[in-house]
Amino acid sequence: MALRLLYLIVLRVFGWIALLARSQTSKDAEILVLRHQLAVLRRQVAAPRPSWADRAILSALARLLPRHRRHHLFVTPRTLLRWHADLVKRHWTYPKRGPGRPLIRPTIRDLILRLATENPTWGYRRIAGEIAGLGRKVSPATVWAILKKAGFDPAPQRGDLTWAQFLKAQTSGILACDFFSVETITLARLYCFAVVEHATRRVHVLGVTANPTAAWAAQQARNLMLDLGDRAGDFRFLIRDRDNKFTTLFDQVFTAEGIRVVPTAPQAPRMNAIMERWVGSVRRELLDRILIINERHLRKVLTEYEAHFNMHRSHQALNQASPLRTLPDPVDADIKVTRRDRLSGLLHEYAQVASGDTIFGTHTTKWVVPITCGAPCSRSAPDSPESLAPETKMQAWRMA
Repeated sequence: MALRLLYLIVLRVFGWIALLARSQTSKDAEILVLRHQLAVLRRQVAAPRPSWADRAILSALARLLPRHRRHHLFVTPRTLLRWHADLVKRHWTYPKRGPGRPLIRPTIRDLILRLATENPTWGYRRIAGEIAGLGRKVSPATVWAILKKAGFDPAPQRGDLTWAQFLKAQTSGILACDFFSVETITLARLYCFAVVEHATRRVHVLGVTANPTAAWAAQQARNLMLDLGDRAGDFRFLIRDRDNKFTTLFDQVFTAEGIRVVPTAPQAPRMNAIMERWVGSVRRELLDRILIINERHLRKVLTEYEAHFNMHRSHQALNQASPLRTLPDPVDADIKVTRRDRLSGLLHEYAQVASGDTIFGTHTTKWVVPITCGAPCSRSAPDSPESLAPETKMQAWRMA
């Protein structure tokens, strides 16, 4: 603000210096023009709002004018007195302290919002009771005011489960299935049927056919039950869409094992989101990057992708682990990274080998001879895997 006042003063001084070089006639003409402009502005602006720097300049220049000319300015002596009164008032004004109880601490407010977020069914009285159990006394009215200001709905409305919350709570016992189609190089359409386990994200590609029927879908369901074996009793729900290929014969295969079939509701696209996400993954990572020749070729390609998806591909829902493979322990030593190619290099899988171990073969398939002796021993490798003993060969072979 002080810099603005200094700028205005310097600007006016240079303006006065420039006036010395002008004639008296031009000055009088400019004064008449400025007076007329001022009269026009007064008719349009009722109460101008100058800044404090403008007020200081006008107050200083008003002292140079004759007394009878000062009444034509919008800055009158009454205005100057009011400005001075405002300065005195601001100087002797102290910060106001409102009556009542002190404000709630930010930590308590954050705790109230956290409890409301993590427990949608809790009302403000329940939250106040929980905080009292933690040794902090907060009135229910205060909790209600904080929740209302933060935009939280009442507890009955916040307690409504979304599909994402329901699926997460029931994930350990849910299966989901769906069909998806693939166009071959000859523009023939093939249909694939797959099932995913919500808890582990494990995928079962059950079959590929050009003519999917209700009987064919029911047979794939029976094959799935045989593959699951004793694990079939761990599942409680099967999510499927309302395709006409899912008939009563298909549902009976699952109900006989105690699995309840849940058709997707209309206008609920996220009800089968995990299955749809896998279909999107297989298209982006595989089917959109390869030309399918026939049904046999598609079945082979999907079998390779199923093995890659279940044994190697990382998943955010599993903390970057794979459905059938846990994360290894962190290694601080130097390592060598090997790569295995699937589908002629369309999919890459990487594995680590400790520095110093001998690696055989090419980048496609590698195996390492294990060192199990306690005393110092040589790590020299045989010329080929066939020269190893059968039990050692089974231990030594490893797919990178």
